[in-house]
Amino acid sequence: MSRIVAVVSGGIDSVTMAHHLAAEGHELQVLAVDYGQRHRKELEFAAAAAERLGAPYEEVDLRSLRGVMRGSSLTDPSVAVPRPDQPAGGNANIVPNRNAVLLSVAFALAVTVSADAVAFGVMAEDVGPSDTSPEFLRLFLAMERVATKGSLPPEVELLAPLIELPKTGVVALGEKLGVMWELTWTCFRGEDIHCGACAACSERRGAFADLGITDPTVYREPWTPR
Repeated sequence: MSRIVAVVSGGIDSVTMAHHLAAEGHELQVLAVDYGQRHRKELEFAAAAAERLGAPYEEVDLRSLRGVMRGSSLTDPSVAVPRPDQPAGGNANIVPNRNAVLLSVAFALAVTVSADAVAFGVMAEDVGPSDTSPEFLRLFLAMERVATKGSLPPEVELLAPLIELPKTGVVALGEKLGVMWELTWTCFRGEDIHCGACAACSERRGAFADLGITDPTVYREPWTPR
């Protein structure tokens, strides 16, 4: 058994990851970060996951980063959240250097709680040439092993247990683990209920539909299959 700082946003991927690690017998410290995201409602669901798993929960307030991370629909109110059928120009859903910030905070907490590893909920469809890639994770871990030398074990790990699973694979694993989908949050708009139309909602709905699994989520807009 290892003590693991699990970075949990409250979404399907990170909540499933937390359940998976708990099922393997690891001791979890759940970490959520408020980086000024317009869908900060997701943090309620990160806290709910920690409570359900009986894990301590830490929420870090970095809302002032919103100004630095402007230009993304996730942090900048002036940028519309794009729909899959009406894509915005550029990388509207990309938050500049977000994962490096989140993981830096996670490793700081790992030092505080004497953790053996940090876990991150990236999955197969996230993987690209940027801060979700295996190369990024490998190099970030190498940097943190230097940064935390003497404070963490030299073999401290950065885990990405879902990195080879597509969204359907994540949902299938979550079903097996008994994840309560109604206690997860996906929508980038962060309103009272899921919009059902943004890229994140569409991906969520599509995964359940592809698996033939009932999606208990309440959506504002009707479903148009892909």
